[in-house]
Amino acid sequence: MTLLVGLLLIILFLAFFIYFSGLNPQAVTIFLYGDHSFSTSAAILVIGCIAIGLFGGVLANAYNLFSYQVRNIRSTRREKRNKEVVANYREGMTRLLSGDLKKADDRLQRALDRDPSRLETHLAMASVKLQEGEAEKALAVLLKAREKEPKSLEVLFKLAATYEDCAQNAEASKVYEDILAIDAGNRKAMRSLRDLLIKRSLWKDALELQKRILKASQGTRRQGEEQEKLLFLRYEVARQGLEDSKGQSKNDLKELRDIVKASPNFVPARVSLGDALRDQGKTEEASQTWLDGYKALGKSVFLTRLEDLYLSTENPSTLLSIYRSVGNERSEDLTFRLFFGKLLLRLEMVDEAFEQLRAIENAGVDTPQLRLLLGEAYRRRNRMDEAIAEYQKALGLDPQLRLGFVCESCQNPSPDWLSRCPKCGAWGSYILEGRQKMDKLARVPQAPEARVIHHGERSA
Repeated sequence: MTLLVGLLLIILFLAFFIYFSGLNPQAVTIFLYGDHSFSTSAAILVIGCIAIGLFGGVLANAYNLFSYQVRNIRSTRREKRNKEVVANYREGMTRLLSGDLKKADDRLQRALDRDPSRLETHLAMASVKLQEGEAEKALAVLLKAREKEPKSLEVLFKLAATYEDCAQNAEASKVYEDILAIDAGNRKAMRSLRDLLIKRSLWKDALELQKRILKASQGTRRQGEEQEKLLFLRYEVARQGLEDSKGQSKNDLKELRDIVKASPNFVPARVSLGDALRDQGKTEEASQTWLDGYKALGKSVFLTRLEDLYLSTENPSTLLSIYRSVGNERSEDLTFRLFFGKLLLRLEMVDEAFEQLRAIENAGVDTPQLRLLLGEAYRRRNRMDEAIAEYQKALGLDPQLRLGFVCESCQNPSPDWLSRCPKCGAWGSYILEGRQKMDKLARVPQAPEARVIHHGERSA
């Protein structure tokens, strides 16, 4: 059929040529350049142009067909490579999740060899290296990924987290800064950078960043939390300023007063305010600050500060007067009675100390601190047996003098040996408390040097 169609077309073409040639018998002269020319009939000229056009079309069609075949081959190869890469990546991830790190490493490396441009493969390989304990290799993988996609937030966050795991906090901070240069409002990056600045005690930088975080958190459920953290950072900046100036910075002192007014329950601000006033020689004002702090919050640190202040200035009578006044106001405050009893012991007022400590014991309190103070009171009365009994209770010793055990992994104590630690889950980890220190300090005795025993000689 195709042959017949071809023959028919040729016949029609020849018939058209004869007909067209009969209508146009004239010759046409065509100049190529200068005096060079040639003559031909109009029919041949037209047919020649048609033939050239047809030949050009055939060439163009052949080129398109060849290009299509080449693209198809490349596409097929690319699809095959992508399938191999995806298969290796999925197998690697499956092995990673199942804990088979060696095979995960092998599969992911194959995927990287076939297609080094896939970021998810780099991230998975970094996770493998981290689980294998090869943090430096994980960093190398992530740095390569960063070179390929410098603005990939996923890669940058993973890189920063890995730097943190390696305790390279300065490098991690730089990566978080790079993230913020790309996405200035990224709250996760801001919080992570703030936490690193806090860890590095860069309080002023952390405070400035916290202001940005608070602004970005307006209207969210974390606004209250961020507002509270801003207060804490304000305190740290003021505390550091007072520490650097040895308590002489007026601006930082004013900031502490403002913090106490804004958050009366914030104990560190009250304590540091008293410390600054003491350093400035304002003893009475410092004392009143700590006394007000204890009355408002009941924290024992204020009593410790008061005791150290007045005993260091050799003014125990004023402190006794203050304590007696507070004791009348807070007769049911057992914590205050404990500190009052301790002060009385330090001042050799043993009978009054016994009165305070016995009141605590009669209320049903049994703590190492109370037992220690009672033991000291008995000792000062030369009642040694009772003193020893109280000291034993303070140390947690029983009549059998059991020394107790501690988990070697997490330091969780136990009076009895346990096969498995209830805190960290380690088996066979309980050892004698203090055993590690003894092992480090113990010296292994050297074996005596060998000596030849001659025939007939008895060994010693």
